[in-house]
Amino acid sequence: MTEDSQRNFRSVYYEKVGFRGVEEKKSLEILLKDDHLDVEKLCTFSQRFPLPSMYRALVWKVLLGILPPHHESHAKVMRYRKDQYSDVLHALKVIRFVSDATPQVEVYLRMYQLESGKLPRSPSFPLPKAFEQYLNLEDSRLLSHLKTCSAVSKLPYDLWFKRCFAGCLPESSLQRVWDKIVSGSCKILVFVAVEILLTFKIKVMALNSAEKITNFLENIPQDSSDAIVSKAIDLWHKHCGTPVHSA
Repeated sequence: MTEDSQRNFRSVYYEKVGFRGVEEKKSLEILLKDDHLDVEKLCTFSQRFPLPSMYRALVWKVLLGILPPHHESHAKVMRYRKDQYSDVLHALKVIRFVSDATPQVEVYLRMYQLESGKLPRSPSFPLPKAFEQYLNLEDSRLLSHLKTCSAVSKLPYDLWFKRCFAGCLPESSLQRVWDKIVSGSCKILVFVAVEILLTFKIKVMALNSAEKITNFLENIPQDSSDAIVSKAIDLWHKHCGTPVHSA
């Protein structure tokens, strides 16, 4: 039996006995043992598989450039990053963009905008057009209902695409979405939004005003979140393809 067939056999076996992801975790641990982390392989892994919670923070920091690929530099760089965080937060308070009462999600957004030279934020955001495009492909009747109710322009796009579903999905589901964002696939946000509409289609179709539809979508039931994210990832793969894992 070849090495690849042995690995495939083990993967099927582990999944049948309830240990799905064992092989993926081992692959990630191998990647993380390198003195110089391969960012491209970590990115591909994050797009194809859910990150184990014990390694998520480290992988996110490397992919976002917060930590360098070299292990030996991590401790020193993190000290610099903590000082940088304090300086940026202080600057935002001085120019009165944030205060102690500002929600933490907005603080993080403003910090990013200041660091990237985008403060105040630009009102333009292209993802709603993509959302409409893919919703039309998946369920044109549902999109027509939204248009009839004049709800398309009033959907909670800020909550979905600027806050990346923070405050909409519970943390356990949110982490799986952000795995894809951190590894460079912001388009996953579009498919989460589409799947939310598809999951609650009956409820949305029964509502006859933009205000009622938007209010419902801003406060969706939490018990369906894991299923929504799983189906959204399937939609993402369906329309955008599956990233090839570099072993």
